[in-house]
Amino acid sequence: MSNRQAADSVMDAVIASGIHYRDSLPMIASENILSPMVRRACNSDLHGRYAEGLPGKRYYQGCDDFDTIEEIGIASAKRVFDCDFANIQSTSGTNSNMGALKALAKPGDRITAVSTADGGHISHARMGAVGLRGLDLVTYPWDVERMEPDVDAAASLIRDTEPSVALFGQSVFLFPTPMEELADAAHEVGATVMYDGAHVLGLIGGGQFQDPLREGADVMTGSSHKTFPGPQGGFVLSDSTDEKLHRRLNSGIFPGVCSSYHLHHVAGKVVALSEFEEFGNQYASDIVSNAKALGSALSSEGFDVLAEERGFTSSHQVVTRHGEIDSGAGREAAATLESAGIVTNMNMLPGDTKALAPSGLRLGTPELTRVGMGPDDMQDVARFFARALIENEDTNSVKADVAEFKGNFQDVQYCFEPGPAYPGLD
Repeated sequence: MSNRQAADSVMDAVIASGIHYRDSLPMIASENILSPMVRRACNSDLHGRYAEGLPGKRYYQGCDDFDTIEEIGIASAKRVFDCDFANIQSTSGTNSNMGALKALAKPGDRITAVSTADGGHISHARMGAVGLRGLDLVTYPWDVERMEPDVDAAASLIRDTEPSVALFGQSVFLFPTPMEELADAAHEVGATVMYDGAHVLGLIGGGQFQDPLREGADVMTGSSHKTFPGPQGGFVLSDSTDEKLHRRLNSGIFPGVCSSYHLHHVAGKVVALSEFEEFGNQYASDIVSNAKALGSALSSEGFDVLAEERGFTSSHQVVTRHGEIDSGAGREAAATLESAGIVTNMNMLPGDTKALAPSGLRLGTPELTRVGMGPDDMQDVARFFARALIENEDTNSVKADVAEFKGNFQDVQYCFEPGPAYPGLD
């Protein structure tokens, strides 16, 4: 294969990926799509530029226009999340966590967090940012029925272990964390309370989940590309008025974990913030309504949907179990669904120990909502699941019906200029 052939093959695969998602039901909870205006900002000259430092305090010339962009974005983020401090430079949620942990803890310090087996994110684990920072990890006791930390046991654990940082938030995130009592316990022992809102940041900004910065969190991190519908990137936020903490958080990102920080994505993030100020409350509300409807519809079709007694979910996620613990049934279900035109991800559930052979699926509604689907459409989505996984219908037949159904939902909503969700494919 020549170099040109290799490049052509890459572009063919790029186009094929767009077609795949255009004709499918994308239901990975950590994914979303961009508005036309955000796409233009991301596909701009800023892609190749550098702006180390903060607005007005740069290490390079040529940054005046980007200073304007970042200043607008910081002000917008403070309004959206009702906070006193915002850093919008980080390149992902994990990058945000790395920078925040650098600011808040020293190597060898103790940290408490949710275990990955119970739904914690890999950046909260020894394999991720926590281990990279050299922190001593202790995980919370877990309430399997409520899918949240066992409040009394977790509060006792915090008091007994006296961590430097008490970290909350998950990757499997169905319900608000009972923050106030846990934050009180953390503050009693002098711990900083950190909340990773990567998955639910758009729901928080849209007033549909919980308000961690008012419930005891000193610092909140998050992603800008999940329920918050922007480009790949992250946030570090705080309502503290402590200028020393602000300086530590800023330096945790730059020079801590970023040099330049993908200026085109920051510009896209700022456009997304402006769109979110206009449309975010409705978008967040619709995401949650769709997730609740999906959980109910899947249960009615005969699926084992977790947390039925709590209404299945209060977030953008629905979690289903497809077989015995560590059976690999989640992996098999995800593969079958993809062959039927439904894109999901296998996921460990409480009790699972094998990340590549879990029993569950984690399903999300952000992208389906973004292209205009509503609660009634979740009934159709659940029916496709049942045809593929319960009735064992030929997946090619299901896939054809999925593509026809998805053809009615091809435009991005909740933005200044609604337009094609999957452009450049004709």
